Amino acid sequence: MAKRKKRKKNKKEDEILLDLTEVTGQAEDFFERNQKTILAAATAIALLVGGYLFYQNFILKPRQMEVVEQMSEAEYQFERDSFGLALANPGGGYPGFADIVKNYSGTDAANAALYYAGVSTLNRGEYDAAISYLEDFDADGELLPIMKQGTLGDAYSEKGDLDKALSLYNKAVSAGDNELLTPYYLKKVAMLSEKLGKTDAALKAWERIKKDYPSSTEAREASKFIVSLK
Repeated sequence: MAKRKKRKKNKKEDEILLDLTEVTGQAEDFFERNQKTILAAATAIALLVGGYLFYQNFILKPRQMEVVEQMSEAEYQFERDSFGLALANPGGGYPGFADIVKNYSGTDAANAALYYAGVSTLNRGEYDAAISYLEDFDADGELLPIMKQGTLGDAYSEKGDLDKALSLYNKAVSAGDNELLTPYYLKKVAMLSEKLGKTDAALKAWERIKKDYPSSTEAREASKFIVSLK
């Protein structure tokens, strides 16, 4: 019976095998030297992931459902323009927006309560409190960023800080393009700019209303202001 000849490894193959052996050995040595640290890190990551999923599914979601129910009475008082009741004591043992913000942080409803609380305190003349609530409000989507910046502008305007208010109205205009809200805040930009002696900025705002939002309520009065400013 003929013997099978063994294929000789060439020098290149030997070098590759040696490199692989060295790398494998280095990895094993590294693991042995740092085994406790690696296992501790892996355990920590697993706990973080598990904790996050547990928080999301067993704590946050039930709290979100709970706070939506708790907030209904405060929303009712807000719709009635009873801002003091909506903020602190809507009745029936339900919490006001201020307590919802404090006790249900991390939920979407508590974030919404920040905006409600900001508007409520603004209407009560508590401008610094309104600014604090509104600055903490996380505004996402198409409309909420416009509303946040515009309402902050109102708060600063009421405080008498007109330059800051104008800056925020401009931010509201830049935050989105909405047929109702954008011309509304453009009008505020125009009126406040004129009051501050910034005639060119006022004229530009009115002209944009007339050009970009011809069907808006604000466009109906734009022409007379354009004529007066020119």
